[in-house]
This record gives sequence, structure tokens and C-alpha cells, in this order.
Amino acid sequence: MNNNHNQESRRHILSMLVDNQPGVLSRVAGFFSGRGFNIDSLCVSETTDPLVSRITLVAEGDMNILEQIKKQLNKLINVIKVMDFTETDYVQRETALVKVRAKPENRAEILRMADIFRSRVVDVGTEFYTLEVTGDGGKINAFLKLLKPLGIKEIARTGAVALARERK
Repeated sequence: MNNNHNQESRRHILSMLVDNQPGVLSRVAGFFSGRGFNIDSLCVSETTDPLVSRITLVAEGDMNILEQIKKQLNKLINVIKVMDFTETDYVQRETALVKVRAKPENRAEILRMADIFRSRVVDVGTEFYTLEVTGDGGKINAFLKLLKPLGIKEIARTGAVALARERK
């Protein structure tokens, strides 16, 4: 669980419901780049309604500028709803695929690490294992740090997806 109640927090997770139409994503991303916000991660997928997509965007920047961006986004005709999780309890996950060198003497260690991190081996080659791990960014970074000395060949990360927690 993430509780980001600090007003000075520079990391923002926005979840937007938008019309599932061409060009909407580029217009949304343009608002951020135009204001000097770097987008750290961006995930887009259809919702339960095929006419609506959810954009989950992680960016760092000034809170006042973010407020301006959110107001402008809410005025876009294709934006249905913008939710800022900065002041909210939310659940966040990310997935990474990691191709790690699997020397015979390291294979048991790799499998132990995978087990500890509730990761799984999704591909086995003669020289490399490909592992899948899901969790928050901290868990994934810790997993990568442990695997690094063994030799990581490639990494693919999804970026964050997030949903607000239900009010109790």
C-alpha cells in the first residue's frame, strides 16, 4: 500500500479514463511534455467498456503545474475522468521480464531468488533464464539488484498500473 500524503511529493500517479480513440494518448502526453514534466511510465489499456481506455501515467514535477495540467486535461473532450493518486490510498503493480545469465553453478541460486520474490521462470535457454516478476517498483528494483551480479542481459518493464483503494 502506498500512502503519499506529503504535499512536497514530486512523484505523481495519474489514472485517466479516456475515449478509446486514435490521437487521445498523444494529446494527453503532449500536455505533460509541453509543461516540462518527464513521463516516467505510461500504461494504456481498454477497460471493461471497449469504448473507454485507462491511462496510468507516472510523472515527476511541481504540484502547481500538475494542478494546471489536470484542469486542462479535464477540459479535453476525450477525457472522461482524471484521478490523481498523490493524496489517495491506492494499489500499484508493475511487471518486469528479466533475462539473466544462467551459468550451471548459478541456476539453483536464480531459482531460489525467483521463489523468494514470488517470481517465475517463463523461458529457459542454454545460457539464459527469463524471469517474470510482479510487484511495486521497490520490489522489482530489489529483485534486479540481486540479479545484477549474475549478469542481466535484458529487462522489459511495464511501468506502474494503479487503482484507488475502496473506502472502508
